[in-house]
Amino acid sequence: MSDLQGMSAKQPDQGLPETRALMMALNRYRDTNAQRSLFELAITVLPLAGLWFVAWLFYHYGYWWASLLVAIPAGGFLVRLFIIQHDCGHGAFLNNRHANDWIGRVLGVFTMTPYDVWKSAHTIHHSSCGDLDRRGIGDIDTLTVTEYRALSKLGKLKYRLYRSAPVLFVIGPAYMFFLQQRIPMRFITGGWKPWVSTQATNIGIAALAAGLIWLVGWQAFLLIHLPIVMIAAMAGVWMFYVQHQFENTIWAKHDDWNFGEASLHGSSFYDLPLGLNWLTGYIGVHHVHHLCSRIPFYRLPEVLRDFPALRQVGRISMLQSLKCVNLSLWDERQRRLVSFRDARLA
Repeated sequence: MSDLQGMSAKQPDQGLPETRALMMALNRYRDTNAQRSLFELAITVLPLAGLWFVAWLFYHYGYWWASLLVAIPAGGFLVRLFIIQHDCGHGAFLNNRHANDWIGRVLGVFTMTPYDVWKSAHTIHHSSCGDLDRRGIGDIDTLTVTEYRALSKLGKLKYRLYRSAPVLFVIGPAYMFFLQQRIPMRFITGGWKPWVSTQATNIGIAALAAGLIWLVGWQAFLLIHLPIVMIAAMAGVWMFYVQHQFENTIWAKHDDWNFGEASLHGSSFYDLPLGLNWLTGYIGVHHVHHLCSRIPFYRLPEVLRDFPALRQVGRISMLQSLKCVNLSLWDERQRRLVSFRDARLA
């Protein structure tokens, strides 16, 4: 560890190492600990189940409004469960690939995300993030100012609606989790595997729902479970949005695109309070995650500790993240994301 400690010790004065050297140094954090990983799974699943039960108790005794309040922290734990599924997709949860995949598939029933389909799309996202010539899979649709100006009036209206907050953070998450991920139409030419993954997940979801309805009734199930899923879906989409849709992110044509630079500077460090950082599996340390996706989520804080200069790269606070909502177009001339208003004035 001496050379790694030497590199990190220089951070305050000399900043970060060259990107390639930093990527190599981060490989040292890839080691997983099976006991720690399973412990993280347990302290996510058990509180989620406990909160679901508490919500049912409130409903059962006539305090249905209180069950809606319980859905907020329960939704947070469901987000954390997805982060574990996410680590499985990167082979970062356990050292055994098959164990990762099967845990990911089971968790996909609870997160309503077909694991194998998502894993394929997410791999593309990691390999093309910030590449203007490879947009469209595993990301949020983003046009350049030039592309937007070339649209018809109807095309501009459609894009404006798509990039509006109600669509992106309310309608979009509902559509994605309740409809889009139930039918893999985007992978219709991808053979039988996406369909098997999706339908197997759908069967698991149906079985889980049927079991809960049998236990508590359909009204209690809908009032308790749907708010939890919607809160988790909206929070997850918001996190993903802020991780890449910020003013000083990086996009480039494929010939000028560089994986290391796009990972480090095209992904943000969403600096959340400690509790929210834990609940979201430290996925806000997204620039590090993109540089080395094999780092287990619970080891990401170690990287920030050893490389303090990374705290200043792409940092966005909760307050600053609210301003990202208005950023909708990539300005190739200014090399930053801009709002529709800024594009019009330019």
